[in-house]
Amino acid sequence: MIIPTHDRADVLGRAVASVLGQTWTDFELFVVDDGSSDATASVLAEFDDPRLTGMHQENKGVSAARNLGIAASGGRYVALLDSDDYWMPDKLEKQIRFMAESGFAICQTEEIWIRNGQRVNPRFKHAKPAGWFLERSLELCLISPSCVMFTRELWRELGPFDERLPACEDYSLWLRVGARHPVGLVPEALTVKTGGHADQLSRRIIGLDLYRIYAMIDLLRSMALGGEQRIMVEAALRERVRLYAQGCIKHGKDEEAVRVRELTAEVMRGL
Repeated sequence: MIIPTHDRADVLGRAVASVLGQTWTDFELFVVDDGSSDATASVLAEFDDPRLTGMHQENKGVSAARNLGIAASGGRYVALLDSDDYWMPDKLEKQIRFMAESGFAICQTEEIWIRNGQRVNPRFKHAKPAGWFLERSLELCLISPSCVMFTRELWRELGPFDERLPACEDYSLWLRVGARHPVGLVPEALTVKTGGHADQLSRRIIGLDLYRIYAMIDLLRSMALGGEQRIMVEAALRERVRLYAQGCIKHGKDEEAVRVRELTAEVMRGL
């Protein structure tokens, strides 16, 4: 179990407690402090549990933190939890049982959304699908890190998280997964996902579409896709670049629009 964290001492204890309080008790938990400057170390020191290992790195981003924690772990299954989210007590028990019985190499659970302290209902487009859904994933990230569990074999095949991306690093990995594996779904809300705070990547990073474009380009360059898969990825990439370039031109960033268009054209020619 991996929790990356950066300057979230106010909520980290809740996340850690939700893991250590699981009804499934046979696990190891790695909390990777990504260069925090707050009381993160003090929060971790309050827990006296041999299953918990605290790790520290200079601030390199969430991808590097997750990669470090996964590399240190040794379990058959890997589960992720963002430090501002938390799990229901039987999350691991139900998810591990589902993985063992279904044969899926990756699955996720349903989740409860809390925004600014209030429960909200996800929009229809955010409904979690099951099975093969690469085409839908190209439009929207449909796997939540705090809900997901995958096998060590899948990680060796398709990991790690791309440390070059400051955002959409999970989207990049899930695209690679979607090209090779169906994704299972435990139809119970076993994860609580919080939002609305200022330090969320989706609020701090401007122009997330650019990193989605980079993720699609990497998918085309790094994986041998089948004919239909390649056609759908190329079509989605062209549309994403078109919309991104329109936004750039609208805001007077013509050179950026040209740069991304030329990059995409170069990738297409190379393929």
